[in-house]
Amino acid sequence: MAALLIQNLSMFPSTSSLLSLYASFSTSLMLFRNVYQELVPKNLEDFVKSKLKSYFSTHKISPCYDTFIIDRSWRDISTNKLFKIAKFYLSTKIGPENKIIRVGKFSGQKNLTAGLVRGQEIIDSFQGIDIKWHFDIQSEEEEDGAGEYFKLSFDPKHRDKVFDEYLKHVITTHDSMTKNNKERVLMLYSLCHGNWRSIEFQHSATFDTIAMDSDLKKSIVQDIDRFLTRKDYYKRIGKAWKRGYLLYGPPETGKSSLIAAMANYLKYDIYILELSDIDSDYELRSTILETDRKSIIVVEDIDCNSEVLDRSKSEDHSDSSDSSCDSDDDFSLSSLLNCVDGLWSSSLEERIIVFTTNHKEVLDPALLRPGRMDMHIQMSYCSREGFRVLVSNYLEIKEHPLFKEIDEVIESVEATPASLAEEMMKSDDPDIALAQVLNFLNQKKIEEHKNLTKRSTMLRCGSAKLDLDWYS
Repeated sequence: MAALLIQNLSMFPSTSSLLSLYASFSTSLMLFRNVYQELVPKNLEDFVKSKLKSYFSTHKISPCYDTFIIDRSWRDISTNKLFKIAKFYLSTKIGPENKIIRVGKFSGQKNLTAGLVRGQEIIDSFQGIDIKWHFDIQSEEEEDGAGEYFKLSFDPKHRDKVFDEYLKHVITTHDSMTKNNKERVLMLYSLCHGNWRSIEFQHSATFDTIAMDSDLKKSIVQDIDRFLTRKDYYKRIGKAWKRGYLLYGPPETGKSSLIAAMANYLKYDIYILELSDIDSDYELRSTILETDRKSIIVVEDIDCNSEVLDRSKSEDHSDSSDSSCDSDDDFSLSSLLNCVDGLWSSSLEERIIVFTTNHKEVLDPALLRPGRMDMHIQMSYCSREGFRVLVSNYLEIKEHPLFKEIDEVIESVEATPASLAEEMMKSDDPDIALAQVLNFLNQKKIEEHKNLTKRSTMLRCGSAKLDLDWYS
């Protein structure tokens, strides 16, 4: 037995051999490390490490969980409204286990807003099911592009229940919480670098306070009321449930106030669409598609955009042989018309579209036909009836001795409601304020008479010159 043990021990290498082997291996390892550091740049090494880390953290799927991803937006579609709903829902689920919380107070908001920071999680329970929410932000190098997203993880056996019932629970909870507000907060949206930015809409104009003819106001309200109650009618006749209005007339005649009054009456948000910020047909369509239901889409001063004055440019553009749906050329009138009254308009359910212009006569007739601009509303200079509304708003009076004298002048001059309101704001005393208005109107009447006389003289001189040229 002892002999066998001695024989087996003789098979192991000696201590000196092991030390020699270790020294040789260490030397080779150090040589390899020095060569690696010289041949592989530090930035390349960091890049490879980040890629590997990103890949395994994003694509590694645990065998114990199924996962749903809720992105803020998808590259080929638009903003994901479920992301916004989930963000609101989770803000009510933040608890003491969340040690770091994003907190903010934004323009137009009365209360603070709380949210998750990158990498944080919330575990929500629903009918005995634990759903883990994880908030993260994709880097620009990743395949799906940059953007915030939520990741929901849950037991695979509850997959159908999470999809069919839990997500519906998230949506209904959001809806019930927002409806519990005593009064819906209207928002005003404007474009900023291709994205909608919002603030709380606080314009106080109503149909009672705007200086317009009462019959015209009544007809607008009746048209809006008819629109609101005809959802099934529009569906039956195969048209998108939307309505288009064209507000035209000189500047400062109350077009913006009328839009504000419509928004307050309907309880609709307002989206101000600046055509000058639109670079392509694709951007125009995607921008309009990102507007919400129950909204008013406003295109102000449409006569100031050369693309909508003459359809010939857009027709020439659409007939060009190298045009494509994905081109990045300037947007065309045809695309705008398609968004308003074409196939794309089917996505504008429960919306009001308003165009404003100072010069209706220069617009392409294609913009003005029924179905695109269903009602044309002329915003004219201030009338006697409109002036009474202004006096009631600004001076809080119904009668005054100067009314008769003002009435005699106001119908014969071109005075905008905004200019008369400016005169009344100069004093809180009705006597002084109305005297300012009367003086303003008389001065304007004198100026208009001088301008008329000057134009008549120029016309006569031009006619006389033509006669002399003829006889010569």
